[in-house]
Amino acid sequence: MRVVNERGGLAGVQQRGCSSAASVPACVGAAVAWLGVAAPALAQEVPVIGTASLPRDLSPWGMYLNADPVVKAVLIGLALASFVTWTVWLAKTIEIVLAKRRVRAALTTLAGARSTAEGVERLADATGDVRKLLEAAIDELKLSGGSAEREGIKERIASRLERIEASYGRRILRGTGVLATIGATAPFVGLFGTVWGIMNSFIGISKSQTTNLAVVAPGIAEALLATAFGLAAAIPAVVIYNVFARSIAGYRALLGDFAAEILRMVSRDLERPAAPVRRPTPLSAAE
Repeated sequence: MRVVNERGGLAGVQQRGCSSAASVPACVGAAVAWLGVAAPALAQEVPVIGTASLPRDLSPWGMYLNADPVVKAVLIGLALASFVTWTVWLAKTIEIVLAKRRVRAALTTLAGARSTAEGVERLADATGDVRKLLEAAIDELKLSGGSAEREGIKERIASRLERIEASYGRRILRGTGVLATIGATAPFVGLFGTVWGIMNSFIGISKSQTTNLAVVAPGIAEALLATAFGLAAAIPAVVIYNVFARSIAGYRALLGDFAAEILRMVSRDLERPAAPVRRPTPLSAAE
């Protein structure tokens, strides 16, 4: 509409006396005055087009190569955290599976044993936590050989077995704490990279004096990439940590069942009318 009015104004200039050669000075003056009024309006109507162009490579690798050094450091840190998560998952999965299999096999072997000596014979080749529990019960029986207080012997054996269970429970938990740390901190590290990328976008807008997409897009892309890396590191860490927590609880329950089986055998030995406490052969001698 403004262009039409400006054209109308030029036509009005022509109507006011620019049609005859006698009034050329007046016509030139009128045209100059009209251009002085119309030029600012025309300048406001023309959109400002940024000279920058969008990066051709907006793939994750391309965004990493073009990212700010701080954003690069965040991405590298999150990638390392993700690598640690999957390494811990592989190592602890193998450890927990083997430990649970060992205790289950020992429980199956020990089932039906009538005495501690018979249990030692059946588990002569036992290793690890199973062997440690058996040795603790045998040692306490040897130390309490001259005692007539049966309940006291059982309490001391139960105390030893309980502490060994707690020790192996703590041992198998090693390495899982890093999963909790990664799951809790990785989203915030990714958020830091996001904030930094958006900040760079605003700096680019300020320097170029334009809101063209070519200026804003790279920083926004870096910010979203940092967020994605943070979630990719945190979500598996939390899920794996919860899976390990359930598996370790199952392993400790199996250790508790094995300790209870040992206590039942010891109780049978102590309650038999045969005179003193029978001292079972140590595992080393049984081998």
